[in-house]
Amino acid sequence: MRTTPSPGSGPCLGAAGSERPIRLAIVDDDPLVRAGLRILVGGSPDIEVVAEAGDGAEAISVADAHWPDVILMDIRMPRVDGLVATRRIRSRAGAPQVVVLTTFDADEYVLEALRGGASGFLLKDTPPREILAAVRSVASGAATLSPTVIRRLIDHVADPEAGTRRAHARTRLTALTDREREVAVLVGQGSSNAEIGAELGMGLPTVKGHVSRLLSKLALNNRVQIAILVHDAELV
Repeated sequence: MRTTPSPGSGPCLGAAGSERPIRLAIVDDDPLVRAGLRILVGGSPDIEVVAEAGDGAEAISVADAHWPDVILMDIRMPRVDGLVATRRIRSRAGAPQVVVLTTFDADEYVLEALRGGASGFLLKDTPPREILAAVRSVASGAATLSPTVIRRLIDHVADPEAGTRRAHARTRLTALTDREREVAVLVGQGSSNAEIGAELGMGLPTVKGHVSRLLSKLALNNRVQIAILVHDAELV
């Protein structure tokens, strides 16, 4: 029986100044990294470390047992790596958000993690305040990776299967209406909801509705994945 609140049990304090702190799990095979992150978070009353794990297999167990809102996930770990763990965790209903930690800013593993459902990534030398800001951002439902960074990753990652992915992406996008396709392209260009509304002459609630339908129709987790799909289709 679950003894901790599920992600749907109430809004996070960090997300909107509401009732409870953001529940954070730290996954890294280096105990010193985990200790440093725990100390960092300790000074923030709106974020609570509820669990730690040393590899991806433990991360999956932690997600089931502790229901964190956000997981900080290392990539390269023994047994089950962060890529596999992210994909498995994010495939479940009510899954926590995942922010991948890496030492590489143009690594094919990062792009694979984003396709697997991660909401973004951080370098391990990211300033402490930005790590905390990223946790708060994904807990509120936003992504921490801008489409500008996605474009940089795609530009730097050599992929011999790009042609196959392009055809697959374009086939998936045929399910969209013309308006949804326009919104998807603007998401891929890095536009905010407000900017999309201004560009297409729509109110903010209408834009949000279109983005929600995009996620549903395309079976995606977040805006980052919409942007990657649009880039795979070479529409931007």
